[in-house]
Amino acid sequence: MAQTFPPDGASAAEGIRNQLGRPELDLLTILVREAAQNSWDARVRGLGTPVEFQMEFGSVSAAHLSTWRELLLQNAPLDHQLPLRGALRPSDIRILSVSDRGTTGLGGPTRADVAQGENHDFVSFVRNIGEPRDTELGGGTYGFGKGIFYLVSKPGTVLLHTRCATEDGLQTRLIGCALWKSYVGQEDAEEKRYTGRHWWGDPSSGIVEPLIGEAADQAARRLGLRPFEGEETGTTVVIIDPVLDGLEPAQAAEYVADTIAWQLWPKMLMTGAHRPSMRFSVRCDGNEVSIPDPEHTRPLDLFVAAYRELTAGEARTLECRSPKKVLGRLGLAKRVGLPVEASVASLTAGVEDIVHHVCLMRPAELVVTYHKGPRPPSELLSYAGVFRADAGMDDVYARAEPPTHDSWNPHSLQLPESTFVRTTFRRIGEALEGLLELGGSVRGGSSAISLGAASGRFASLVTGAEGLGGATDYRSHSGAARRGQTAGGQGSDGAGGSGSGGGSTARRSRIEYDGDPYLDHRGGRVVVIQDFRLPDEGEYHIHVDTAVLAGPGTRETEPPLGADVPEFVGWERPDGPIVSDRVLRTVGGDGSTWRVMVSPASDTVTEIDLRVESLSGSR
Repeated sequence: MAQTFPPDGASAAEGIRNQLGRPELDLLTILVREAAQNSWDARVRGLGTPVEFQMEFGSVSAAHLSTWRELLLQNAPLDHQLPLRGALRPSDIRILSVSDRGTTGLGGPTRADVAQGENHDFVSFVRNIGEPRDTELGGGTYGFGKGIFYLVSKPGTVLLHTRCATEDGLQTRLIGCALWKSYVGQEDAEEKRYTGRHWWGDPSSGIVEPLIGEAADQAARRLGLRPFEGEETGTTVVIIDPVLDGLEPAQAAEYVADTIAWQLWPKMLMTGAHRPSMRFSVRCDGNEVSIPDPEHTRPLDLFVAAYRELTAGEARTLECRSPKKVLGRLGLAKRVGLPVEASVASLTAGVEDIVHHVCLMRPAELVVTYHKGPRPPSELLSYAGVFRADAGMDDVYARAEPPTHDSWNPHSLQLPESTFVRTTFRRIGEALEGLLELGGSVRGGSSAISLGAASGRFASLVTGAEGLGGATDYRSHSGAARRGQTAGGQGSDGAGGSGSGGGSTARRSRIEYDGDPYLDHRGGRVVVIQDFRLPDEGEYHIHVDTAVLAGPGTRETEPPLGADVPEFVGWERPDGPIVSDRVLRTVGGDGSTWRVMVSPASDTVTEIDLRVESLSGSR
């Protein structure tokens, strides 16, 4: 049934569709964020089990095609009024189902003019637009986000299948809804204006009501919709002919799975002995699509580390001094490591290969956005933060958000609230400046590295530190570097250290360094690697010493009790296995390239010193 404009006016479909504005995020990302937020706000309190959230890409099976056409095309408008007929014409009708379980479902009255009870979920989703939120500390505000379901559908049409608790027990409801464009049409030989909103269900009472109870269950079975099991409550929204931005369904499913990880990772975490608060799944044509685990997926694991600091009580409190107000808490984590190739979902979130962002969230712990901080001084340094607004400030930050909830805009607020939001970004900036100072610490478990044998990429991390040995020797406070010729600390032109063994004669010998040191992974940990060659023919022993620099030119030979120390990992030829012997016995002059690998000590400046010992008078 199409809705006509009443004499006193109503909202046209175009106005409702446009209430999301012109978001920067793509439609699938907004759908993931808004749908999950709706599900979280609708969770059953005290249930003790995670909210189940699923997105499934599929098609209407051949066995159910006739039912879809029979139920939805009955009295359907013409194509220029609503393009539903064309969407249901192909033999392969694509659908995208977004469902939750462990939620309350769409309960309350089914008519917008009924005032009884506090629960108005059904009319808020199906009938009304712009109602204020009724969930304390919920993610949503005025319900505009539900418009995304219609925007993702090419014909602007969805089916709502829900089960909720009523005074008479559990009740299943099923209704079809469309939101397209207003138009002028004929009714009883008279022209009338239509809002562009349409409903399918039970029209016997003068308005379209949902099918209820057994009628809803029977229609859902005929349509092939996912049934409710046992005492389950929740909602399934079936989007007809989804917009996939040119992606194949399998590609869209992969993108959605990655997007869930980037946009909803706080809900995926174990907290102490507690299970994750939400459990997510993605399916495509009956096949499960893997969702990245944020605990073990770089660089999301760095945000998880910052979140752990926040929840462990180690985070700093950010405050506004005038007027005085606690804004929230900020957890930070920093590490050295190889940049990670960005995915489409991470780029959509605003995070490229190097992480220098703070994840902003309200008390509901749903990602608002990734706020960019200053770029690190080295491409091998990354940091992440998590800022969670104080519960007493939730309404302020909520009012600073656009309908898509993906930013905080102080200019949309009046004083003093705008001051609070501006101060939040200023306090975050101050904390990040401290984090990036030379003396700033790196979170334990990661590997900090500033080497005497470091390349120019590390200059800004070790400015003023004179490195002994290795390929590069920092001599100026500007971080400028020059190439050395020896492995030892005997001077810039000298030989390696002396030694004896097996009656051999030690001689002055050289090591040629092949390029700059670089970071890589071996055995699941970050290591520093330096490639080198022995240009002179003969047999050699290569010794490696590691130390911590306590200051410019000052080696820490006796670390404090329990302190982390650099660890020799091994030697490696490009075409051979790792040699773990501390002393490498090899030959020179044959052009072979070796690698020395060291696991650096956290929170230190680590030095590597190679010494070469020539045997049998070799040159």
